[in-house]
Amino acid sequence: MRKSFYHFLMNYRHPAPKDEISLFANAAFLDVAFPKSADDYHELSSYLELNGHYLDSMTVFDEAWQLYLSSENKI
Repeated sequence: MRKSFYHFLMNYRHPAPKDEISLFANAAFLDVAFPKSADDYHELSSYLELNGHYLDSMTVFDEAWQLYLSSENKI
């Protein structure tokens, strides 16, 4: 059973974020509506395009998604 993207992203939470993915993880943690059980790229990207005001660029999500896929051996 694969873990959700949110569960994966929480590995990058940090009290003093040093990169964009850590900033994303911290913001997603505070986003009570974030789709925490999702593991589908389109569902997550649609949500973030409409509600991810905390992302400077969707490129950050794309980079995190690639790390997620690598960690789940999906690519």
